Amino acid sequence: MLWLYDTRSRQLEPVVSPGTRVVRVYTCGPTVYRYAHVGNLRSYLLPDLIRRVLERHRVGTVLCQNITDVGHLVDDDEIDASGEDKVLQQARREGRSALEIARFYEDAFRRDTAALNLRPPEYTPRATETIDLMIEMIEGLIEKGHAYALDDGSVYFDARSFPTYGEISGNRLDALKPAHRLEAVDPRKRFHADWALWKGSDRDMTWETPWGRGFPGWHIECSAMSLRFLGEHIDVHTGGKDLRFPHHEDERAQSNASVGHDVVKHWVHGEHLLFDGRKMAKSTGNVVLLSDVEAAGLDPLAVRLSLLEHRYRQQMNLTWDTLQAADRTLRRWRQRVAEWAESPSAPIAEDYRDRAQTALDDDLDTPTTLRVLRELERDESVPPGSRFETFLYLDNVLGLDLSIDIGKPRVAPVLPPGAAELLEARAQAREAKDWPASDRLRDELAALGVKVTDTPEGQTWS
Repeated sequence: MLWLYDTRSRQLEPVVSPGTRVVRVYTCGPTVYRYAHVGNLRSYLLPDLIRRVLERHRVGTVLCQNITDVGHLVDDDEIDASGEDKVLQQARREGRSALEIARFYEDAFRRDTAALNLRPPEYTPRATETIDLMIEMIEGLIEKGHAYALDDGSVYFDARSFPTYGEISGNRLDALKPAHRLEAVDPRKRFHADWALWKGSDRDMTWETPWGRGFPGWHIECSAMSLRFLGEHIDVHTGGKDLRFPHHEDERAQSNASVGHDVVKHWVHGEHLLFDGRKMAKSTGNVVLLSDVEAAGLDPLAVRLSLLEHRYRQQMNLTWDTLQAADRTLRRWRQRVAEWAESPSAPIAEDYRDRAQTALDDDLDTPTTLRVLRELERDESVPPGSRFETFLYLDNVLGLDLSIDIGKPRVAPVLPPGAAELLEARAQAREAKDWPASDRLRDELAALGVKVTDTPEGQTWS
């Protein structure tokens, strides 16, 4: 079974308990005020791989990935005390409304993830459409004594009310220094490490609350949405390494204080991506978008293959040379698969399949999996038909579209027995706003291998 490195426990742990049929995964989504670069996109490959590996073990996955379309952020990870918002900033630059900006870059993000073969999450809630969940959660934290409101409508989380703060990052409250973040220390805080759940403001993109008008803090968004869409027991929470502190520490404190127990079982973080030896940044001019890769005549999946050459929690340095090499490998493998497809059918090469599967189960060791494929490609003792079947079997996890050149027509998916009735029952439950029944039916469908995605037009399945 799949084992992953848990950031909180500092060790490898099995993700699935015996008898588990569905794993619930939350991943921090994009802040939609600009295009995502390939470094951002690496973070979203992680939950996609987890999903695909679990499917090999006949375990379904329900994934929630939020859309941050409000948050008044300085640089994606800090609340701006002055109330400035990156979406509003970009709207002024481009002469469009904040909503137009958010939806434009959200659509661009979806196109990029689709081009990388990242399967869409079951839930993609937007922050602006779930403000009521945040307000309700903040009210509960105030009632429980974990938060306090100020006269200007701001609300802060009382960090000292959560004794296990710092277990993810190792940062202890008594060791934190004032103004460790960009946010200026508010002298009205009870403790300098308290953070904003809500900021009082009368600027654009603000909402009325029982304690005053304002906007949400970034951390409360993820807590409210993860609890609403995945429930009080989440199996895996993923994100980039830079989110461990303060975002995930704050999110964990809020969620646990709200429900009274540990919400997330496993915290899993991916490493940074460098490009030409430097972290991607606008200031250094080395930001590479997926559209840049396509403009260079390379397959977008060359990015996916390049990322798979390194383990998710290993820092990697991407270059144009590595992207070009990955593109050549993709083309060669697709040609070989097309050639092998012409040979008589043969069973999967079990030794190669098992070695690759063992590597994937070992903390998503994709580099070893790719080495197994390269070895199989050269092994002339394995019949072509067997190599064909093994490559396609493993491509279900790797997601490289290795059969793209075979030319065979795509077969429309067929629902398994009983799934159509479950889909109809779930549609009726959603129309009646019976969310517990809707979630239960989603789990039953996932156990049958049917993935349901909710859209503004209704549910879709694959």
